[in-house]
Amino acid sequence: MKRTETLAALRERPDIAVLIIGGGINGISVFRELALQGVDVLLAEKGDYCSGASAALSRMVHGGLRYLENGEFKLVKESLRERDRLLRNAPHYVAPLPTTVPIFDTFSGIANGAVRFLGLTRRPSRRGALVIKAGLTLYDVFTASRRLMPTHRFRGRKETLKTWPAINPATRSSATYYDAWVSRPERLGLEMLNDAMAASRAARALNYARIGSDENGLTLNDTVSGETLPLRPRLVINATGGWIDLTNKAIGALAPRMMGGTKGSHLIVDNQELHDALDANMVYYENEDGRICILFPYLGKVLIGSTEIRVDDPDTVRCEDDELQYILQSLAFVFPSIKIAKHEIVFRFSGVRPLPASKDSFTGRIPRDHFCEFIEPAGNLPATLCMIGGKWTTFRSFGALAADMALERSGLVRTLGTEDLAIGGGRDFPSDPADWCARLAAEHRLTMPRAQNLLERYGTSAAGIAAAISAVPDPMLPGTEYSTGEIRLIIEREHVESLADIFLRRTTIAIAGDLTCELVDAVLSILAICKGWSAAQADTERTAFLSLLEHQHGVPLPNLPGENNKRSAICA
Repeated sequence: MKRTETLAALRERPDIAVLIIGGGINGISVFRELALQGVDVLLAEKGDYCSGASAALSRMVHGGLRYLENGEFKLVKESLRERDRLLRNAPHYVAPLPTTVPIFDTFSGIANGAVRFLGLTRRPSRRGALVIKAGLTLYDVFTASRRLMPTHRFRGRKETLKTWPAINPATRSSATYYDAWVSRPERLGLEMLNDAMAASRAARALNYARIGSDENGLTLNDTVSGETLPLRPRLVINATGGWIDLTNKAIGALAPRMMGGTKGSHLIVDNQELHDALDANMVYYENEDGRICILFPYLGKVLIGSTEIRVDDPDTVRCEDDELQYILQSLAFVFPSIKIAKHEIVFRFSGVRPLPASKDSFTGRIPRDHFCEFIEPAGNLPATLCMIGGKWTTFRSFGALAADMALERSGLVRTLGTEDLAIGGGRDFPSDPADWCARLAAEHRLTMPRAQNLLERYGTSAAGIAAAISAVPDPMLPGTEYSTGEIRLIIEREHVESLADIFLRRTTIAIAGDLTCELVDAVLSILAICKGWSAAQADTERTAFLSLLEHQHGVPLPNLPGENNKRSAICA
């Protein structure tokens, strides 16, 4: 259903069964769950889908090794189950990731870990080989009944330094185990959204739609057109993560403080020496202050993170310079000989972990689990179900939990589960991707690399995209492996309203450090034609995007019009 059709339907009938506020990964997950049960459900997101914390994760799909010492065994077991489901249900975006932990001593952390487990201390400490061995053994035990990846292994100092010559020479040993990573988390969320709407015409969604309230009840403000509509849901689900308290206040829901989020910032670095030094592994290591950090190869670059800082206003978060320096310092600790130049930092991003409110002075001890709480009806406002906490890996089980509570509240029963339901282009994913790509290339007269790119970006949905773009001449856009027709299809089919939607979420162009002024202008030209924008509107959009790019992501591109703007390099 197109945006205009959705708004027209709401204008005609504002009564809906369930309103979900928040189009991040958890909001989309509960939306999919309810849509598959045939529920009349509307999802409203104030920005773009997956543009908040769901665009700022570490790109890890993991059990949470460090949560074991907090005693969160149930969460780790659940996370590992959901990780393995994603490996099966979204193989186009989620893949195994060998993960190596450098170890600097043998016994450190045993006593501290024990008293932390008992709640007698909050302070982090360095983990030695025995503590790490215990954690990885539990990891293997939790996945023994469905072994999808190898069990862990230890290496001595000599073998560790031979495998990773650039690693800190003080390393005494290392442990390697397997978790997973997600290449395009925003696209996975979008595919779930589209799957849900394809499954049921009673499921509708709007991005750039703010929910508020007036004397008559709830309202929806379409920020694209400026129109405001009344809404009369029988149940509200608040899935806004770090914004839950702000959302409750905006809609008039009377509730105590629920959230206490922390900010996590990451860098994308284009340094070939570092990329090669990782040997295709994620290195999961402790900084000198005991904080867990990560770095791993990501889309030809290296992702490094992260920080953990309490925040009060999630709308203001970005990776600040002191965080950048902290991350680089942590890198210098584990790979001391590798130096990162300023121009090699091609992208930075930051998001808010949606943690429950806590007075704990050490953020690492705040529980990472998820739960839901009802706020009972008041005045013109129906009951509100708040989704509190959670981590990206467990979005499916969290969405199922919220959906089941909503169904029970509404007197309905579940008819379909999602445990084994493939997502988007993960359906019918080939066991031999090379053969599949060869047939796709032959059928649509594509080069083999082009077919492989399409499979990586869209999974098996690439077949329909290849058919559409090969029907007419389809020139490639300047300095990228995306084509004109491909971008046009994204705009037409994927709820695009801005340049940021395209470059930051529908594609990996920005995060991979591949943006140029020439490319921005080429895509803006396509977008302006599709949207019917005037030259002035296109100019405003361009200025807004470049400002966002520099302020939020540390990517300065010159804001110059016309021919003078055609530079192929990012200007630092």
